[in-house]
Amino acid sequence: MSTAVTLAEALAAGPVVLDGGLSNQLESAGYDLSDALWSARLLAERPEAIVEAHLAYFEAGADVAITAGYQATFEGFARRGIDHDRAARLLALSVESAREAAARAHAGGVTRPLWVAASVGPYGAMLADGSEYRGRYGLTVSELETFHRPRLEVLAAAGPDVLALETVPDTDEAAALLRAVRGLGVPAWLSYTVSGDRTRAGQPLEEAFAPAADVDEVIAVGVNCCAPEDAAGAVATAARVTGKPVVVYPNSGEAWDARAHAWDGRSTFAAAQVTDWRDAGARLIGGCCRVGPETIASIAATLRAA
Repeated sequence: MSTAVTLAEALAAGPVVLDGGLSNQLESAGYDLSDALWSARLLAERPEAIVEAHLAYFEAGADVAITAGYQATFEGFARRGIDHDRAARLLALSVESAREAAARAHAGGVTRPLWVAASVGPYGAMLADGSEYRGRYGLTVSELETFHRPRLEVLAAAGPDVLALETVPDTDEAAALLRAVRGLGVPAWLSYTVSGDRTRAGQPLEEAFAPAADVDEVIAVGVNCCAPEDAAGAVATAARVTGKPVVVYPNSGEAWDARAHAWDGRSTFAAAQVTDWRDAGARLIGGCCRVGPETIASIAATLRAA
C-alpha cells in the first residue's frame, strides 16, 4: 500500500482528488495512441512515459492515479503477439508505474498521501470498437466474470490500493465484476458510464447502483466517462441508493466522433461543478477523457479551499 491511511479511511474524512485522462496527457507528450491497445501499448513500448503522465497529475494535485490498465487484457495483448506470462507482467507494470510516480512525487516534495487505482476496463474496451458505450455484448454474466477474473487476480496481486471497475455500460457487466472482485483482498469502486439518468445500455441508475450496496469490497460507486451535465443527478442517485461514498469523473464535455476518430465540440467541464457533486455525496472527484492536469489542479484547489 502507498500509505498507512487507506483510501476508504480518507473517503470517510472528506473528498479525495482523482487524476484526469491518461490518454490525453500521453498524447500531449507526443505519443500516438491510435491502435487497439490505446495507452496500454506504452506499457510494452515506453513505460517511462506512463510514469511521467501519472507524475504530472500527482504534481497537479491528484491524490489518486488511475493506471494504464483500461485496455490491458490477456486477449488484447495476445492479438499483438504478447504471450500470457508477459501480459501478466505488463498488467502488474501498470500498477508499478503508478506506484513509481507516487514515489517520485513524494521525493519531489509532495507530502500528502497518494493512492493507486488499478484500472479495470469493460469487455468492450478489449474489443476496441466503442461497444463499452453500448454494452449488451451478447455474453452471460458468467461469461463476463470468466473474462474479468484472471486479469483482476493479476492486478490484485500487484498491490494497488483499489481496483477501479470503470466505464461499465450495463448491469450485466456490473454483476459480473461484483462477483469477480469477491475474495481478492483489495477494495474496489464501481463506476458506470451513463447518458442522462440511465446506463449506456438504458437501465435506470437506481437499478444499476443497487447491487453494489451490499458488496463489502466496494468502497465507492458512481459514474465516469460521461458528460459533466449528467454527473450531478447520477451522484445524488448513487449516494441515495447505496449509502456509499460516490466516485465521479466525467469527460470534458466534448463528444467523440467515431468516424473521424476525433473529438468535437467544446469543453463544458468547470471546476466549480465539483462543489455541487461534493454536496450531493461525491468523495472521489476528478476527470476522464480530455480533462488534463490544469483542470485537476483547479479541482484540487476548489475542494481544499472548502
